[in-house]
Amino acid sequence: MPATTPDHGVRSQLPTSTALPEIPADATPFAASYRIRTHDVDHHMRVRLDAIARYLQDIATDMIEASLFYDSDPFWILRRTIIDVISPISWPGNVAVQRWCSATSTRWVNMRQRVRSTHESSPFNPQRRPPGLVETESFCIKVDPAGYLARISDPAQAELSRYVHDTRLKWRPLNTATPPDSATDRLFSVRSSDIDPFGHVNNATYWQAIEDQLEDNTDLLTEPHRAIVEFLRPIPPGAHPRIRARRTPRQLCLWILLEDGTVAATATVQPLPPLTSEQGVTDP
Repeated sequence: MPATTPDHGVRSQLPTSTALPEIPADATPFAASYRIRTHDVDHHMRVRLDAIARYLQDIATDMIEASLFYDSDPFWILRRTIIDVISPISWPGNVAVQRWCSATSTRWVNMRQRVRSTHESSPFNPQRRPPGLVETESFCIKVDPAGYLARISDPAQAELSRYVHDTRLKWRPLNTATPPDSATDRLFSVRSSDIDPFGHVNNATYWQAIEDQLEDNTDLLTEPHRAIVEFLRPIPPGAHPRIRARRTPRQLCLWILLEDGTVAATATVQPLPPLTSEQGVTDP
């Protein structure tokens, strides 16, 4: 994994004010829609970050199954997810999700997802609400059936790169992997239902841990905000990880640690100011 420096904050490769890449003018994104369910929302009817992560999982699976490379390139792991909540999504309603590739390399890709919601009124939530909008980006790594890094096949590369201008995507961490010292870590309980078919904690579960931390930092949810999770190593069944947090006036930083102190994942949540055009998260 790339080396990091112990500055205990978000890195500068993707400034908070930088927007994620737009849909290319000539592209036709893969699209799917999903019903918002009560298990997706908190007690304020807000669709949680872990629910958004599940929508991203669902459309990724649907897109791969519908692709021409389902047989050759079915296995991918997630290295990072960026979620920009521009306008909150709430229940009841539907979400329309679009997914397209924004950058490629020979072994990994950046996939963009746009999540829009149309809200409905109900006896549980009769108020009129504006449409929701969440912009996301996923750094996905191709692996073989044994979970080892693998080269993207030519058919997959051709399909994914159809509307891509950047074909030299490099991994550059946005969060800091080295946590500060702390004596107040929280336990992160791993349940059997959190383990996915690949034998480790599903990525949406990490977002549940972030939501728990946001219960004490609700000010970060009152305006547009950006959340970034970087997955450094899997959490296996039976593990007893803990969460270390550091709060500054405008940022929440989190580290999920294994029993030996190894960092399994990092996360940051911070307000999202007015966005400028995408300046690039890849090396030339």
